[in-house]
Amino acid sequence: MIVSCGESLIDCVPMSGRNGESGFRPCVGGSPYNVAIATARLGGPAGFLGRISTDFFGDMLVSALEANGVDRRFVVRRDQPSTLGFVSLEDEEPQYAFYSNGAADRMLEAEDIPAAFPADVECLQFGSISLMQEPAATTLESLMRREHGRRTIALDPNIRPRLIADREGYARRLEGWVALADLVKVSRVDLDWLYPGEAVEGILERWLAAGPRLIVVTMGTDGALGATERLIVTVSGASIRLVDTVGAGDTFHGALLARLHELGDLEADRLGAIGEGDLRDVLTFANRAAAVTCSRQGNDPPRLQELAAS
Repeated sequence: MIVSCGESLIDCVPMSGRNGESGFRPCVGGSPYNVAIATARLGGPAGFLGRISTDFFGDMLVSALEANGVDRRFVVRRDQPSTLGFVSLEDEEPQYAFYSNGAADRMLEAEDIPAAFPADVECLQFGSISLMQEPAATTLESLMRREHGRRTIALDPNIRPRLIADREGYARRLEGWVALADLVKVSRVDLDWLYPGEAVEGILERWLAAGPRLIVVTMGTDGALGATERLIVTVSGASIRLVDTVGAGDTFHGALLARLHELGDLEADRLGAIGEGDLRDVLTFANRAAAVTCSRQGNDPPRLQELAAS
């Protein structure tokens, strides 16, 4: 099983009414939560670990996990509010404003983490705002350190600059997480924000030397790049009718994990030894899945049957 760990929240997505009124539609979301659903829809055995509210938004979150076949044994319910994230689609990249003081997912603590995972947990996935806000960030970092070397660790920073007051301090902490990860998926936008003016090739060389077996960089319409110490593979972007990019990166990551699992390449040692053919296959599959999400409003990952039919 591939267990995504971190936030689950309600994305309030802009919508327009019949007479020009504007408003927001509540949608289940949160990056690791979205990755879990994408992984499940694309054929991977998916689970979710996190603290979810007992309010009606929390009920929506749990119901969507169940409807998509995501294992919920590592979900903890608490009488705390759900995080709300308001989305703006006016720029090329979606912009977010989060309201999470005292929220259940942000308050994840050591008591919420299993003392041990069953043998069927192959991979733990981390990232996004749960690694930017305390106490969840420290809780999840401790889990990464505990499980490093025991099972595959996947990381997607999915950076939200408005939540980070100290870019250099965050970059140093992120580099510590990168050293614990076997698989890192990161966007070119994130790298440009982290290291302004620095070439992607130099960043990849430095990060690979720190420990990851495989690093994947998403580049929007330019496609994606996968790099190990042995090879670099680039695939072009998929042609789409763009609606918005909400959830595209999470779909890509879920597809990446599901396909690596299917090919038998998700174990840490296999990631580092992945062949050019398998890596190209994985990147192409993930690009196609993300492209479908971009052709729809909001976060709505495709199902495996949709990709097979296209």
